[in-house]
Amino acid sequence: MTTDAHPPATSPHSSFSRRTFLKGAAAGIAGSALTGGVLLGGAQVDASAEGGAAPIPGSYPFHGVHQAGVLTPGPAAKQSAACYAAFDVTATTVPELRGLFAALTARARFLTSGGAAPDLGVAQPPSDSDVLGPIIPADGLTVTLSLGSSLFDGRFGLSSLKPKALTPMRVFPDDSPDPAWLHGDLLLQLCANHPDTVHHAIRDIAKHTRGGMQLRWKIEGYNSPPRPSSTSRNLLGFKDGTANPTGATAEALVWVTDAAEPAWAQGGSYQVVRLIRMLVEFWDRVSINEQEGMFGRRRDTGAPLDGNTEFDVPDYAADPKGTVIPLDAHIRLANPRTAATAHQRIIRRSYNYDLGVDENGNLQAGHIFTCYQQNVHTQFEVVQTRLIGEPLIDYVQPFGGGYFYVLPGVRDANDVYGRGLV
Repeated sequence: MTTDAHPPATSPHSSFSRRTFLKGAAAGIAGSALTGGVLLGGAQVDASAEGGAAPIPGSYPFHGVHQAGVLTPGPAAKQSAACYAAFDVTATTVPELRGLFAALTARARFLTSGGAAPDLGVAQPPSDSDVLGPIIPADGLTVTLSLGSSLFDGRFGLSSLKPKALTPMRVFPDDSPDPAWLHGDLLLQLCANHPDTVHHAIRDIAKHTRGGMQLRWKIEGYNSPPRPSSTSRNLLGFKDGTANPTGATAEALVWVTDAAEPAWAQGGSYQVVRLIRMLVEFWDRVSINEQEGMFGRRRDTGAPLDGNTEFDVPDYAADPKGTVIPLDAHIRLANPRTAATAHQRIIRRSYNYDLGVDENGNLQAGHIFTCYQQNVHTQFEVVQTRLIGEPLIDYVQPFGGGYFYVLPGVRDANDVYGRGLV
């Protein structure tokens, strides 16, 4: 840190401990992780949730101008379970790709509504796994389909229709990318009230699309309940998502309306997914004073270091030298709260994950950072660039994920994903 109140961990013992830990962690499946930046305290939950957890609906509409799972249900009512699954498209022709989108639409429409699976007779394999019983509940399931830049190569003649800011995910200086956890032609984000619903959905979709796409990587996440109230916490113990834009501000930051984008892409959104390993065992040996200085917030209440409650707005103008909130604190870098940076804000929808242990017996747990914006280069990447070299990077390792484009919504029962594209 940069002040006496928040001294850095620069002792030989601290540095040696970190080097030793990182050397051992690098061997694990997520040990060479890429965790990046807009990781934690720069976003926020709707202040209306401050009085307690919002009720979780049993279902969300599948049809609409926009897909569910971005701003709906929204941070304050975010489902407790999630799965992010990236796929390589194995279809080889445009008609096959069209059929894949139709199959994905049909399964998502059914699964998000719930109902009885058809009876195919005793001579046929059952139409459903029965993981959720004979009557499939909607259970708050949202299915959000996004496209990676690799789908717009020469296979299907879609190059001229690629969203203008859709590229492979940029590697930042503090990242440690693992190719096994990167990119994909398609990404499914599945969120539900219970983990068995998420498992059932990905299993059902994989079964019905086996000829058109193949899993590339998959990770499951969970949303911790607010403890003791208001915003959920990440695995570093801090409230995560306190400054998320809401209402009309969120709408204006997320949905693409740029006339320069392809017509089919209007109403979609750019999605960033970053898989971020948190070095929780090393973090647990850091003083609370230093932890709070790195975030710029109190760990117990979530309040900024110059405030008293979680949703107090930090006053950087009154602290120009970073005496109270260090100049390199995460919340200060991520959201400087100036007129010039207001349009760079993003909408976050992140989850925690736990992959067990790596080959060296270190915990493999962390953060599925997810955000949405109108333009990934002028919003996420600008924010992430400010976070290069921040003190938190000693305790987090981004290792996977990708950039994707969220398709516009399926308007009605006669519509399908990707209308106008294929």
